[in-house]
Amino acid sequence: MKKIIWRIFIIVLVVLVLAILAGMVFLDPIVKKGIETVGPNLTKVSVTVDSVHVSLIGASGKIKRLVIGNPEGYKTTNAISVGAVGLSLKLGSVLSDKVVIKSIELKEPEINLEGTLRGDNNLSKILGNVEGTSNSTNEPASQTTPGKPAKKLEVDDFLITDAKVHVSITGVGGITLPIHEMHLTDLGKGPDGITAAELTKVVLRRIVSEVTQVVTDYLAKIGKDVIQKEAGKIVNDAAGKVGEGIGNLLKKK
Repeated sequence: MKKIIWRIFIIVLVVLVLAILAGMVFLDPIVKKGIETVGPNLTKVSVTVDSVHVSLIGASGKIKRLVIGNPEGYKTTNAISVGAVGLSLKLGSVLSDKVVIKSIELKEPEINLEGTLRGDNNLSKILGNVEGTSNSTNEPASQTTPGKPAKKLEVDDFLITDAKVHVSITGVGGITLPIHEMHLTDLGKGPDGITAAELTKVVLRRIVSEVTQVVTDYLAKIGKDVIQKEAGKIVNDAAGKVGEGIGNLLKKK
């Protein structure tokens, strides 16, 4: 009897291991396809990733090179590119109506700002697309199956570190500025959660706000420096002319 129970236990254990391995093999391309399908539906621009790896054992994941393209009419290669995105999950929530993501970290994103600071730029255009999607009564079709509502999300911690913005706006070009660390918490807390569109909107709003502030501060600084430089030049020129005038008076005496 003990041998039979032991054999059953071994068989169950092997089946579980095979199930986990199968999940690790097939889950990655499913997630990758989901990102590259849902992303463009939300942003109305191309969204691609090089690779996705989800570990069911560690309840964690990693996305390599996430690239968000630009709307038509813009010249820069893309709007945002991220070398690596790391995340950790609450494993038990994956099969529930609300997926709980403990943390997401975007490391060293490269952001391109093209256009003007008055809202007529590529980032604001993408944000407008996402806001239009999130305000719609229907989520993108790829997020739902007939008769089943879209999964809701909860993100406890969203961190963006070491970001840079490459500026190509009217009157200013060819400069790269560092962006302050961006930290968002408790997104979708509570039973209702948030949709993927709402999460994307919140994150993009923060990015657009931070980028606009950093570029505005930079322009204000260089404007102040130019004014101070010109003022100093005027003072020096005036002092030189006064000195020249005094010298001429002394010569006459």
